[in-house]
Amino acid sequence: MSTPQGTAPEVVPEPGWEPVKPFRLEGGRGSFVSGDPRGDRLRVSYFRRIDDGLLVGRAWFGPGAQGPPGHAHGGSIAAVLDEAMGAAAWLAGHLVVAVRLDTRFRKMLPLGTDTFLEASLTGVEGRKVHARGRLLSPGGELFAEADGVFVELDAERFRPLLEQAAAARGVSVEELLRAVPGRGPGPG
Repeated sequence: MSTPQGTAPEVVPEPGWEPVKPFRLEGGRGSFVSGDPRGDRLRVSYFRRIDDGLLVGRAWFGPGAQGPPGHAHGGSIAAVLDEAMGAAAWLAGHLVVAVRLDTRFRKMLPLGTDTFLEASLTGVEGRKVHARGRLLSPGGELFAEADGVFVELDAERFRPLLEQAAAARGVSVEELLRAVPGRGPGPG
């Protein structure tokens, strides 16, 4: 579905989707990608598909995401896929950051398009978490797809960052880590 370039459609979940808010570690205003729900660049909402648990969502690309005239910048598309794959990992209990992204652009994405996204984990090898993401038109046409390798953060090595995020929320590091969906009760 395409809307006028500056007007994002209301996000209405598909039947069988439940809203999720991927965990935000930084404690601030939010993500570059999904942290501005009223902006003119990107608007992203996440859901979990009830029947298979897959992370799905809606992403709208507004005039602030323009690259080629009338179309989304490839970097904005890659950023949405990066965040979605990372969110899928975090929702599965893996505190990760991206170390490799391989994005394939299949079709130019017109500005004002309300796209569907999906992201899933494809494997875990030690601290490496592998993920895949896709960005599709409402009719199922593929705009872009990506594979990513993410690495789990070592809670002790990143303790200063975790302490800062915990302090911003007024909780302990252990409480912060317990708040990560899918993660066990321990700090590491």
